[in-house]
Amino acid sequence: MKDLSRTGYRSILMPTKATLLFGAILHALVGCAGGDAGGGVEGSIHIDGSSTVYPVTEAVVEQFQAEHRRIRVAVGVSGTGGGFKKFCAAEAELADASRRIKPAEQARCRTNGVEPLEFPVALDGLSVVVNPANDFVDCLTVEDLKRIWEPGSDIESWSQVRPEWPDLEMSLYGPGIDSGSFDYFTETIVGEEDASRADYAASEDDNVLVFGVTGDPGALGYFGHAYYVESPDLLKLVAVDAGAGCILPNRETVASGSYPLTRPLFLYVDESELIREEVVRFLRYYLAEAGAMAAEVGYVPMPAGDYVRALQDIERVTP
Repeated sequence: MKDLSRTGYRSILMPTKATLLFGAILHALVGCAGGDAGGGVEGSIHIDGSSTVYPVTEAVVEQFQAEHRRIRVAVGVSGTGGGFKKFCAAEAELADASRRIKPAEQARCRTNGVEPLEFPVALDGLSVVVNPANDFVDCLTVEDLKRIWEPGSDIESWSQVRPEWPDLEMSLYGPGIDSGSFDYFTETIVGEEDASRADYAASEDDNVLVFGVTGDPGALGYFGHAYYVESPDLLKLVAVDAGAGCILPNRETVASGSYPLTRPLFLYVDESELIREEVVRFLRYYLAEAGAMAAEVGYVPMPAGDYVRALQDIERVTP
């Protein structure tokens, strides 16, 4: 089982009464801060980054815009790395990220006067998928995945993975090099960040990867779990075995960390932007709604107390 305690995350399988109580506290914090009405505040906000986090952000933005019509929020999808480039260049006030910001990115931000504040928004079970026509693959070991994806891999057919599988050409679909999912998968599966074979169909947009896998009988791909949840009839989910047996990503296995590819998802904001009322209102709203929106799109919410602490942190740094 993956130990999430070292990153500060606990099991989120909380009793219903506790969840409701924390939810009430979240909305009380937002309400007391004046974030529950549009008022006369207006302005624009630009968010960019991870396509994995995008479904959560999109859901929050859609709801926020309905209540705050004078605040325009634009969301781009450049991948986590691409989003950090814009964020650190002060071209976006917030960044969606499927991994933590790297030291080099932090240094670049601070050189440009950008001070990143990190907020965890959900847990994802990065999902391995094949085409539904594939009736022979139900589980892959971490070693299988490494042999397939590592640099210099010569695997071109499913029969090269296991001899009892058919001699069917394998086509690979995965995130591009600016994606946090690429960074996470290569480090976790291959053992070295950014170490991957190059002969695969790559995109920072997970929708493109879904489309590729659904149209290719020999396909193998990986992307955020929300994109599987959105198209379960068009994709086949593959279990991953890291030594404890074949485990599929779902609410329980991701919450406990027993699914081998469990990871946190993040939202970053430039602290200097918290002098702008529209940014503060949006951030408060996002953190109050993130748990519900994450569950709605197919991810697992963080422990509700983490959202409460995040809102309290905003109040401590807001002028």
